[in-house]
Amino acid sequence: MFKIIIFTLLLGLSSLAVNADEKSPLPAPKNQAVTEQTVDLYFFWSHFCPHCLQAKPFVDNLARRYSWLKLHSHDLINNRENVNLYLQMATQLKAPANAVPGFIFCGQILVGFNGAASSGKELENKLLACHESRQKSAENQFASQTIELPLLGKIHYQDFSLPVFTLIIAGLDAFNPCAFFVLCFLLSLIVHSKDRWRITLIGGTFVLVSGIMYFLFMAAWLNLFLFTRQLSFITALAGIIAVTVGVINIKDYFFFQQGISLSIPESAKPRLFQKMRTITQTAEWPLMLGATALLAIAANSYELLCTAGFPMVYTRVLTLSALSSGQYYLYLALYNFIYILPLLLIVAIFTFTLGSKKLSEREGRLLKLLSGNMMLGLGLMLCFAPQLLSNMLASVSVMLIAIVISLVIAF
Repeated sequence: MFKIIIFTLLLGLSSLAVNADEKSPLPAPKNQAVTEQTVDLYFFWSHFCPHCLQAKPFVDNLARRYSWLKLHSHDLINNRENVNLYLQMATQLKAPANAVPGFIFCGQILVGFNGAASSGKELENKLLACHESRQKSAENQFASQTIELPLLGKIHYQDFSLPVFTLIIAGLDAFNPCAFFVLCFLLSLIVHSKDRWRITLIGGTFVLVSGIMYFLFMAAWLNLFLFTRQLSFITALAGIIAVTVGVINIKDYFFFQQGISLSIPESAKPRLFQKMRTITQTAEWPLMLGATALLAIAANSYELLCTAGFPMVYTRVLTLSALSSGQYYLYLALYNFIYILPLLLIVAIFTFTLGSKKLSEREGRLLKLLSGNMMLGLGLMLCFAPQLLSNMLASVSVMLIAIVISLVIAF
């Protein structure tokens, strides 16, 4: 169990290293082209100046025509602050500020205005050239920071938050004490047969159906959150539920199976055990696989209580990102692939060793403590600062804090 926690800790540290070179604490917009670059035009004029009054409607029209142009209009009459700004900006460009109208933009200055066809056209052309240069530079920089991933398409380096978040949350969710308990008990009933093919087929069927059930469960959460994406209180409600689940799991570490618990209830275990024994006694393969699939469906209906918090938090965070419909479900598929890996490993261990290893009570409690601390931290972020979940440094920091707290309590 401690190896699991330490592995997760190292994984989080490695993801932080990826983020170390980021200059901005907030990620770029997801799956959008590079944002349009703005050009600031400082227009210094006087309402006593005829050329200024001629230039003003032309400049105002430029600002209306080009959305990327940000106009700063400053009348110098009776305004010492505007005069000082004109002098300061002109001095920085090593140019005199002894005439109006003055136009300062993109590290250059133009003074005077002889009409829209001459001075106006020159100003407009220089502004267009400046904007085009900035846009190309931004696009080249964005392209250099973008990688192509199979199925997921192009992802910006700052978008690594969501893939890393998926890897860590799914990895933690994968260590599900309820799922481990059911699978280990099932395999322990058939391991005495020494039939590796039978163990692999039954175990593989159970894991496959469990993964499909979990995917459908998460897809339901995803569609609910997509439908209510614009309702901010839904995010807070998801956070409150996650906090509640986290507190209950933490409680289970200290007071195991006392009071409210998100474990398989004792009243349901006899029925599950009877179904498992029926599977081990079935000789016909179609009936055996059908019974295994039904067992997986029944078991997962109880297992979802153990980790309902993680899928809910993850799907809510997923809907806060601007993704296509296909990408949403690809992320769900990635999550569920990671989720079933430990279960497949258990099947492989039973198959090759023909031995059984049940999850101890202490190991189950430690898994609940870790998941509880994690869900508590993520739930609080959903309640008070959901935008931070799209930032890898913030989200991974919360996870690392939860891991450290779990380690301290465990030791």
